[in-house]
Amino acid sequence: MAKIYDADNVFARILRGEIPCNKVHETDHALAFHDIDPQAPTHVLVIPKGAYTDLDDFTANASEAEIAGLFRAVGEVARMVGAEGPGYRILSNCGEAAHQEVPHLHIHLFAGRDLGRMLGKA
Repeated sequence: MAKIYDADNVFARILRGEIPCNKVHETDHALAFHDIDPQAPTHVLVIPKGAYTDLDDFTANASEAEIAGLFRAVGEVARMVGAEGPGYRILSNCGEAAHQEVPHLHIHLFAGRDLGRMLGKA
């Protein structure tokens, strides 16, 4: 089932400049900014500038340039915040069962402390 993009979601509004953000990095295809409710000492969100609901939508419909641009931006941000040496985690929730809260693809970049195991045992 095709997902409907909500052009009034918070990240779309940030991209339009209607809501301010604490910008870390911006490219032609991506915007990175600090999360307003950080879950680690470093918690940056990296979003595509295109209207994609989640990773499934993005990988099915984005151009090669958009896909490369988003993932290059994630790596650039990790280096910019000094996370590549000690390590970092990226996470993107996709859909209801994963508890995706904003219907615009976003990649969380966490760093700055030991992040523990990825998931507990089932």
